[in-house]
Amino acid sequence: MAPNLRDKTALVTGAASGIGRASAMAFAQAGAKVVVADISISEGEETVQMIQKSGGQAIFVKADVSIAKEVEFLIQTTVEKYGRLDFAHNNAGVEGSRTKIAACSEEEWDRVINVNLKGVWLCMKYEIPAMLRSGGGAIVNTSSISGLVGLRKFAPYSASKHGIIGLTKTAVLDYPRSGIRINAICPGLIRTEMIERRTLKPSEISTGISGWIEQTKKAMALKFLGKGQLAGRMGTSEEVAKAVVWLCSEEASFINGAVLPIDGGYLAE
Repeated sequence: MAPNLRDKTALVTGAASGIGRASAMAFAQAGAKVVVADISISEGEETVQMIQKSGGQAIFVKADVSIAKEVEFLIQTTVEKYGRLDFAHNNAGVEGSRTKIAACSEEEWDRVINVNLKGVWLCMKYEIPAMLRSGGGAIVNTSSISGLVGLRKFAPYSASKHGIIGLTKTAVLDYPRSGIRINAICPGLIRTEMIERRTLKPSEISTGISGWIEQTKKAMALKFLGKGQLAGRMGTSEEVAKAVVWLCSEEASFINGAVLPIDGGYLAE
């Protein structure tokens, strides 16, 4: 049975594309009113249009989750528009540059940590009081399998995703019996724009080669990545979104403080 979230309000950050967009769509399909948040205005508004075309209700709010005033405004706007906040998927994140620890700049470290980890903390800082006023709710924070194991040459990213897990568990301990459940998901290799950006380095695409050849190379690289997974393929954003909505639903009412890998069995090896 599909979750019924009618008359509820869901907030999704990083909802202009990928997992965030799929999550926003899934909440809307379950009946929730959705607040789409992102720094990308055109893509965020496109997500809203997709929801509205499918019969759902949604608004877009531009918000940089690393800035407290913008997050506070995001939550205020959500409550003013829909009267309550029931669910939040704190999903906004950046992968950062591929470099070894000693070569990572302080600016790059701060950028990734501020968006990925501080951003989740700021979101919960303002979401939790709003949910308490609404009588409870559920929060899902997006970590990664790189929050459970190391990721070579992505130290800030892996550190931030490990931090999200600790932050999630601590939030559960800080608000016991509050009516708010807080869980984390750890996606594995999911077919998103982030993966496609990392499939081929710019140096691997020679100037003068036709776009068709470049796209063919990328498609072959993505296929190779998928076949290298235990499941024999990459996951989809929609598969992750279904888990997010389920964790927010009453069907997961006794799940709190959990860290859920969505990785096709990657961590089993």
